[in-house]
Amino acid sequence: MPKQAATENDTRDTHHPGPAPITARGGHPSLLSDLDLHLFNEGTHYRLYDHLGARVITWQGVTGVYFAVWAPSAKSVSLVGDFNDWRPGAHPMRPVASSGIWETFAPGLTHAVRYKYHVEAREGGYRADKTDPFGFLQECPPQTASVVHAIEGDRADHPWRDDDWMRTRGERQQHRKPISIYELHLGSWRRHPDNRHYTYRELAEALPGYVKDLGFTHVELLPVMEHPLERSWGYQTVGYFAPTSRFGTPQDFMLLVDALHQHGIGVILDWVPSHFPSDEHGLGYFDGTHLFEHEDQRQGFHPDWKSLIFNYGRHEVRSFLISSAMFWLDKCHADGIRVDAVASMLYLDYSREEGEWIPNRHGGNENLEAISFLKQLNTEIYRAFPDVQTFAEESTAWPQVSHPVHAGGLGFGFKWDMGWMHDTLSYLAHDPVHRKFHHNQLTFRGMYMHAESYTLPISHDEVVHGKQSIADKMPGDRWQKHANVRLMLANQWLTPGKKLLFMGCEFAQWSEWNSETELEWARLSERDGGGVHALVRELNRVYREQPALHLHDAGGAGFRWLIADDADNSVLAFSRAGDATGDVVVCAFNYTPVPRPHVALGVPYAGPYDEILNTDAAHYGGSNTGNLGRVESRPEPIQGHPHRIEVLIPPLACVVFRYAGDARAVPHPHHAPDTDHPDEHKPIPKPSDAPAAKPIKKVGSNKPTAKTTKKTTTKKPASKPSNPGKERRP
Repeated sequence: MPKQAATENDTRDTHHPGPAPITARGGHPSLLSDLDLHLFNEGTHYRLYDHLGARVITWQGVTGVYFAVWAPSAKSVSLVGDFNDWRPGAHPMRPVASSGIWETFAPGLTHAVRYKYHVEAREGGYRADKTDPFGFLQECPPQTASVVHAIEGDRADHPWRDDDWMRTRGERQQHRKPISIYELHLGSWRRHPDNRHYTYRELAEALPGYVKDLGFTHVELLPVMEHPLERSWGYQTVGYFAPTSRFGTPQDFMLLVDALHQHGIGVILDWVPSHFPSDEHGLGYFDGTHLFEHEDQRQGFHPDWKSLIFNYGRHEVRSFLISSAMFWLDKCHADGIRVDAVASMLYLDYSREEGEWIPNRHGGNENLEAISFLKQLNTEIYRAFPDVQTFAEESTAWPQVSHPVHAGGLGFGFKWDMGWMHDTLSYLAHDPVHRKFHHNQLTFRGMYMHAESYTLPISHDEVVHGKQSIADKMPGDRWQKHANVRLMLANQWLTPGKKLLFMGCEFAQWSEWNSETELEWARLSERDGGGVHALVRELNRVYREQPALHLHDAGGAGFRWLIADDADNSVLAFSRAGDATGDVVVCAFNYTPVPRPHVALGVPYAGPYDEILNTDAAHYGGSNTGNLGRVESRPEPIQGHPHRIEVLIPPLACVVFRYAGDARAVPHPHHAPDTDHPDEHKPIPKPSDAPAAKPIKKVGSNKPTAKTTKKTTTKKPASKPSNPGKERRP
């Protein structure tokens, strides 16, 4: 495995060396020192974007463009473009020692010049015009030329105004902080009436305010890296250093990130080191050999996606990929990356039948080179940017994905919990009458929730390709479908783990996601769609303001089952505890359309418990059945606790209670506090402009009644104070 960092004798930092100096090599200008070449060839150069590609420079009083590209097996490489009528050989490039890099200086050229590299192989007669792998800008697809474009210097710098965010993001993105992510595809979030894309600049005006109003802490953008096929959603990347020009320039993209930061919203980028397309102008067969991809098709070709797989054991490929990740974190101020399709990287037999793969040197199916690469990637990202986070979309039971490399893990900050997503959606797809036979799908997560730092995703993959929208997956009539959506969202936000929700799900879009049109924004004006939208806003507020609901997301400490085995009634309940005495939240779920009165829940403290959330509130599209905002405990032991509360759980709904008494007067520890970060517990105060809440009627408070399903509201009792746990009207 290559070394993890430059040696002690290195004279400059390969993470933050500043602009590459211009040196002389054979009488010609070069941006590559001997140290650069050494680090690149050993797989430990992490800022290749400062050295390779196209740069406008001035050398000995002459302004032109310096070009450098890696093509070690090429017989010759030359520049072609508008400036020479695309004639091969008119602007030849020179090899740089034995590094495999070719470079040249073209006087008189400047910004906005279109170009490619004409590569001629040593053998076989292969010739191709290749897009610059290190270019910052490409023509808008379907055109494929690279474009000379500066991202800094010479008045090209974006004037960043996100200092406050960058200074505090490390604190905001800790594992013990609330993280809720709005996943979106820039090309189909909104469109103009004629179906044109919004530009980065237009998105910078529209997106931050919308996301902030909903209370999300982050956005996650489906890949913005340049890609030839729009219907790939960006997952077939060609330009690993180039924001797609469909929406504007790199500086326009930086403006979007800047605007989100100024609204207090972090930016996570989907990034795809797992495979790349075989388009002729791209990385495949770049110099007439399998340069970026593995030469053995059993390791270099993906049978499902018909794409190529990187050769993770090649040092220069590691430098290329890690430099790409660093570029987005460094130059574009991204706050994290989500690595796509990690499972396809980890297993040599991923999506392959017997005889279609070869075992590793130990006889196993683990891709040792990919494992080593992922560890190196995470090590170097956190070394250079300790205030960012990395996320793994890993769909198997691979151990220790989110554990540190030094402890034997892959080193990611978080792992997507695909098991929770599949089990939850599978369970909810069943008619409520049959759910009792599948109850374990809701409780199985308790067996493994402590194993990783999880993110709970409802992602784009679940609302496309015939899978139906989230709302359409649900059984029942229209009201029941939306009640089930509200249940799913409550489950997601109240269960330990960070949150991710794909665009359109926040208002229960009816149709599957279509990347070629905008979302169904008309749903916001409908009672049920608008109600789900209001619930997402409220869930984010409750999640943010209740330390018990986010402090122990990673690892699940403070989680305790109260009712886990009531399959016959499809009722589930658990509590979450923070670090402070009395910081307890109790959550109860009813997965049937029948109200469940008198449900007994064990609690650790005597006194009042406020109903801080009820998904059946009329404001969310529900029937407005509830517990009048507060219940009192009784000194009757149950479920391992000395006290109990009795609550009504409305049909297809979730109710949430927070202890509102003085726990110091009746101490009884709910869970042993987590003392890993004892000084970090800082409850966030309720916003001063939070609206007063209306109470929800309580049904069955004394004894069962046949009227418990009536969908009507009652007036707020005159003697009842405004209760922060009731329906909120933003």
